[in-house]
Amino acid sequence: MRTRTLYLFSSAALPVFDIAHVIEDAQADGWDVCLGLTPTAARWLGDSLDGLAALTGHPVRWDYELPGQPDVWPPADAVLLAPATFNTINQWALGITEKFIVGVVAEGIGKRIPIVTMPCVNAAYVQHPAFERSVETLRGAGVTVLYGEGGFVPQQPGAPVAYPWGAALAAVSAGSYDPARGDRNE
Repeated sequence: MRTRTLYLFSSAALPVFDIAHVIEDAQADGWDVCLGLTPTAARWLGDSLDGLAALTGHPVRWDYELPGQPDVWPPADAVLLAPATFNTINQWALGITEKFIVGVVAEGIGKRIPIVTMPCVNAAYVQHPAFERSVETLRGAGVTVLYGEGGFVPQQPGAPVAYPWGAALAAVSAGSYDPARGDRNE
């Protein structure tokens, strides 16, 4: 029996420093986790990348493979993009795929892979009109966006970030593919 594969993608926001615990929690729930990062998040976690690869059993990725190179990850049954920064959310909604993780989730919409994202933005950023449009665009494309009540609630710039990782993992499990059942948990 094949295990479920979760692509756990993260942008450079403070909750990314909790990623090892999130991986362990997802693994405890039966997920085979593949970790992808934005280039800045990879730089932030630079000293931990080898340990994170050992924890997941897969290379940590932050860039596209070269043409002709095989994909080193199994296919995804679900994707969680969290924390998702203002920049990542807006690039994804606009289809700007220069970043590896944004390219994968943009394509994942078309492949009908269950995708959950949870922003991590401050209250000043969400005042920009592009942010709400981007959230609505992603929701309209079938992405579960955990923003607002029941998800991430923005705080004032500089305020401590209380990031509800548990809600994100629960949302992934609720809407993901279960190979043992052969259908989606919807």
